[in-house]
Amino acid sequence: MKRTQAKRKARPRARRPPNATDIAAARILDLLETAHPEAECALHHKNPFELLTATILSAQCTDRRVNEVTPALFARYPDAASLAGAHTATLESLIRSTGFFRAKAKSLIGCAKALHKEHGGIVPRTIDELVKLPGIGRKTANVVIGHAYGVNEGIAVDTHVRRVANRLGLVREEDPVKIEPQLMAIIPRERWTRTTDLLIFHGRKICHAQRPACGRCPVFAQCAFDGKQARALAAASEARA
Repeated sequence: MKRTQAKRKARPRARRPPNATDIAAARILDLLETAHPEAECALHHKNPFELLTATILSAQCTDRRVNEVTPALFARYPDAASLAGAHTATLESLIRSTGFFRAKAKSLIGCAKALHKEHGGIVPRTIDELVKLPGIGRKTANVVIGHAYGVNEGIAVDTHVRRVANRLGLVREEDPVKIEPQLMAIIPRERWTRTTDLLIFHGRKICHAQRPACGRCPVFAQCAFDGKQARALAAASEARA
């Protein structure tokens, strides 16, 4: 019998005494915490099921748009049982504005059916269980268990986390699958979920993809971004003009 290859998991190495990289990461997070104390999951939700649903909808879509859609969606489908029985066309019409609505509707119904049948409608509390659900990847699973259950099992790496972590010099990697374990190795477990919130919030408010506001960045001195000086000087010149 052939052995099946084990599913790849992002796991940090065993904890070791802090080194310079760990200390630098902690300093950056401390500064971001002071600068952005209001940073939190931007998806509106009242329970794990709503957060799971909203996170599926957030793929290739802004959180603001998702938050505009979910009130009507949750009113019609408040739990896994009701969403499992949703008529596809009706569901598609409710989520159309989030983009890729046909694929998302399929994922939502499939996920709800699995939740209802295999978990009694209760959202699982572990990564391993969550990623077995239709339409759920590791990033979504991290968001759900971190924010709905307060369980630090990983770091959700979206486009903001990838960009900010690289600019700050926390990682030198573009692949989210590789970025997560690298961050987990230098950041204490109890800060994993909060790290996601802080890096995403900083990416949205300051460290923009095209025009980062380096001149008002709270971690300017710690940042490894090659273009930070030019960005800061350009912003200062514009302010004086």
